[in-house]
Amino acid sequence: MSFTSLFLAEEETLDTAKNKEEIKKELDELELQMFRMKENMKEIAKKWQVIGIDQTKDDTWVVVYTNYDNHSCKIMLNDCESAYRGQWDYSIQATYKDEDTIFIGDIKGPENKGFGTICMNYLKEVAKEQNIRYITGDIAKRDWDHVDRLVHFYKKHDFHIDIDKDAKSGEIVWQPYN
Repeated sequence: MSFTSLFLAEEETLDTAKNKEEIKKELDELELQMFRMKENMKEIAKKWQVIGIDQTKDDTWVVVYTNYDNHSCKIMLNDCESAYRGQWDYSIQATYKDEDTIFIGDIKGPENKGFGTICMNYLKEVAKEQNIRYITGDIAKRDWDHVDRLVHFYKKHDFHIDIDKDAKSGEIVWQPYN
């Protein structure tokens, strides 16, 4: 066996060992997330209606829940990397404007984790299940420091966006049955 062959064989053995260590670490993390998911769901279900379990773009498992009634529709999410402590990690807070419209009042939580996409997809599902024709919202002056991110987010979710840059305001509309 040549030196190069021996070196490559040893490197392959190290890679295999490294891969086994990485796989074990990933499995341990997944097992912990599944345990926390079970525990979080028990606690969340005591107060809220669990409507789904999902996974972020970074493979983090989350529990999605709501409290919709005749006046409001709040979609909330908790990740399963930490224990549920009675507070959501991300939330879309909306109200029923009329029988055809859900109005998004606020979106709260960390950005760039995929939580917004998961919550928005569930909000759109709730709208479809309830035969809601529109999801609307405003982009206000307070949002102007991150308006580009909001426009990108709403476009990604098929909203029509009307921005008035002079007034630093805007409106969004989503129609499921176009």
